Amino acid sequence: MNLRKFGKTDEYLFPLGFGTMRLPVIGGDNSKINTDEAIKMIRYAIDNGINYIDTAYPYHGGNSEIVVGLALKDGYRKRTNIATKLPTWLINERGDLDKYFFEQLKKLQTDYVDFYLLHTLDKGLFQKMVEVDAVSWAEKKIKEGYIRYLGFSFHDEFPVFKSIVDYYPKWTFAQIQLNYLDTEYQAGLKGLKYAHEKGLAVIIMEPLRGGELANMPPQVEEIFKNANPNRPIVEWGFDFLWNMKEVSLVLSGMSTIEQVKENIEFAKRAYIGMLSDSELKAYTKASNLIHELRPIGCTGCGYCKPCTVGINIPEIFDIYNKGYLFGNIERAKRKYAFSKVKVTECIACGKCESQCPQGLPIIELLKKVHRELAET
Repeated sequence: MNLRKFGKTDEYLFPLGFGTMRLPVIGGDNSKINTDEAIKMIRYAIDNGINYIDTAYPYHGGNSEIVVGLALKDGYRKRTNIATKLPTWLINERGDLDKYFFEQLKKLQTDYVDFYLLHTLDKGLFQKMVEVDAVSWAEKKIKEGYIRYLGFSFHDEFPVFKSIVDYYPKWTFAQIQLNYLDTEYQAGLKGLKYAHEKGLAVIIMEPLRGGELANMPPQVEEIFKNANPNRPIVEWGFDFLWNMKEVSLVLSGMSTIEQVKENIEFAKRAYIGMLSDSELKAYTKASNLIHELRPIGCTGCGYCKPCTVGINIPEIFDIYNKGYLFGNIERAKRKYAFSKVKVTECIACGKCESQCPQGLPIIELLKKVHRELAET
């Protein structure tokens, strides 16, 4: 099987990791995971090579870690690695580090975590972690056997990324957002290469921008078909990343067993340097066209939720973007009309904007969407 060495460690990981932020849910309620189906998916993934299961404290309203713990019973814990993340935004004093960490271990039903991340670091949250000396706390947990490897996930600009990498010489890995649309966004390709040069393994999140790159308008798909008619559009998104030697692992938030099966097959045939010059040029052409067509840069990550008044921000932006990408604004208007809570209910509290990893001006964008999609 095509395993990849994980940075400066002795670990070899399957190139695809299972992200548990988008597990199947019941009745459209993100906090109500379809536990039986999720367990089936996670165990299938492990049975077929995946050895990195990624979760986090807030995923699915705090229930993702619980379901992962259930999935890894019956001997599955020994067959894979667990990655979870410190909820940095909830840490106000050093004592909070133990409080949340041991709560996570209890949810996961495990005595240790293989990969532990300081979650969603930006300049402000990183400064908070420095103030509570989170790194020395984590070093102690490593010595005590509670954590095997320490890393961080990142949402800010490259200079901040560089300063975090340089802050601690014993980081094992970094997790960044990267795909063929976001090569210069946040850490970007520059950050990928910098971390690799420092000996860090690099994990990629949002390889398909929350599924956005799996559903392209016909003119974009045509670009890829002309370059290689035998590669599915979803695989194009993954292969852009697996092609690079600096990429250690690509996470995918999978919602159906069919997605799990398909993505595993893509990963099995992936290797470094797999793309031809003409295929690499197709990414540039497609990216340029997508940027022209797609008006709002929302990935659907859900960090803006819950909205104070209940507006489903990612859903509204998705309706708007797809209306433009697929040239069907009338359909977008009809879907927007059925939104449970309208944009006009927004009280401009700004909570969503402070939590958006993309730094989007959400309040103004919601007004724009309403102006263009509201029935008159």
